[in-house]
Amino acid sequence: MVDRVQGKEVCEAELNVLRRVRHMYIIQLIEVFDSKEKLYMVMELATGGELFDRIIAKGSFTERDATRVLNMVLDGVRYLHSLGIAHRDLKPENLLYYHPGQDSKILITDFGLSAFCRTGESFMKTTCGTPEYIAPEILARKPYTCQVDLWAVGVITYILLSGTMPFDDDNRTRLYRSILKLKYNFAGETGR
Repeated sequence: MVDRVQGKEVCEAELNVLRRVRHMYIIQLIEVFDSKEKLYMVMELATGGELFDRIIAKGSFTERDATRVLNMVLDGVRYLHSLGIAHRDLKPENLLYYHPGQDSKILITDFGLSAFCRTGESFMKTTCGTPEYIAPEILARKPYTCQVDLWAVGVITYILLSGTMPFDDDNRTRLYRSILKLKYNFAGETGR
């Protein structure tokens, strides 16, 4: 459910994408109900929770389990990019498990910050995304392409294998400086 006035831009961006995509690793839009004040989007049911919650529960993933998750995410991202769509907010909270089982597929969700781009052309300029996952070129206010999603996948890879954030600071200025300088935290062993 989205408030028509407050969430109009986000809602329009999400609907524009969801109406165009059909992929096994991307959440499906089932129906849209429109009223004067609210817009209701009925989405595919995903009962397995967020990847974020599984990371918290496990601490970190084995290389095998991380590879399985990342293959699904990358397959979905590859499909989006083939349509000229940049997600621009990939993070564990926006990756849902279809069901609670260990063999569940992953669904990419939350397309509120997504945008259409032409493959190979640098033309997006909007600074957006979740701070810890934003690509350096976005922070540097340079034109960017769909490829910024791959930076976020790299951050997710790091988190899956280590159980920690590569760039983590409560002070946003210092956080952004670390990302721009590629100065990341390296904690513990990875790939049990």
